[in-house]
Amino acid sequence: MAVKDDKQWPPTCSAALLHQRAELYQAIRTFFLEKNVLEVDTPILSSATSCDANLDSFSTLFGRDGLAQQRYYLQTSPEFSMKRLLASGSGSIFQIAKSFRQGESGRFHNPEFSLLEWYRVGFSMTELIEEVVELLMLSFNENLAFRTVPYAQLFVQMIGINPHKATLDELLEFAEKQANPEAVHICGDSLANGLDYVFSQYIQPKLKKGLIYIVTDYPVCLAMLAKLSGDAPQTAKRFEVYFNNVELANGYEELTDAAIQEQRFHEDLAERRQLGVQQVPMDNNLIAALEAGMPNCSGVALGLDRLLMLITGASSIDEVLTFPINRA
Repeated sequence: MAVKDDKQWPPTCSAALLHQRAELYQAIRTFFLEKNVLEVDTPILSSATSCDANLDSFSTLFGRDGLAQQRYYLQTSPEFSMKRLLASGSGSIFQIAKSFRQGESGRFHNPEFSLLEWYRVGFSMTELIEEVVELLMLSFNENLAFRTVPYAQLFVQMIGINPHKATLDELLEFAEKQANPEAVHICGDSLANGLDYVFSQYIQPKLKKGLIYIVTDYPVCLAMLAKLSGDAPQTAKRFEVYFNNVELANGYEELTDAAIQEQRFHEDLAERRQLGVQQVPMDNNLIAALEAGMPNCSGVALGLDRLLMLITGASSIDEVLTFPINRA
């Protein structure tokens, strides 16, 4: 009989933290129950997945009764399935879901992680932001200060660059001047990657501790699944939430136009081909749902493991997980 390494079998989190996670989940469920938001459950396995070139999905094969095997993907978030429910008339919904992303491991990442995702029918982005702040106050059990600030304002104030006018070369030149020449290899030919790199390296670390930042009005190239504004310059109706330099949530006033969504999927797939990363099928079920008519709504995904890190003061995501990837 093989001798097991007895250092690997116990959970990495404490018994107290197990209780704290359970209490947080119960508080979240009560929060949405009182607002008549329905809890739903959607599949982890899907015949399609995110086309985003920066996301790498796990996949597996399934076949039965002598039929050809079909590839299925572990969801990177429950978003597409939840939008199909919205189009079917579910009304406002929420879900606490396991999600999976290949290659993501580190202080704030585990390839398997927990997301809280919810959609509010008829809500503008501003109304959803108010609800996110309300839930965070409940989760931390205190009235934290928060600030809503446009993406471009942070760029200009902190590094003197206007992200709506900057080219990729200008962003890479700025990174090189900060002694980070590796940005060229990390960002490739993508302006979106350049903006993300500069924000994460030179802006996010400078955000004030103890203050919740709601960052809004993202550049169009970072629109993903969001509606666009009619402003000049045009921006995406997208927001991100940061607290103590940690990215907690990502939300949108959701795109409901099937033709535009399909066009964006094709653009993502073209970028994947250009980068030489694995091709994946776009979610035609989502396109069909949008064609059938998804109601106007806003939605947000919030990382529950990161939220627990901030609530408990943990320094690593492993401290709040029962069995992180190295013990799974």
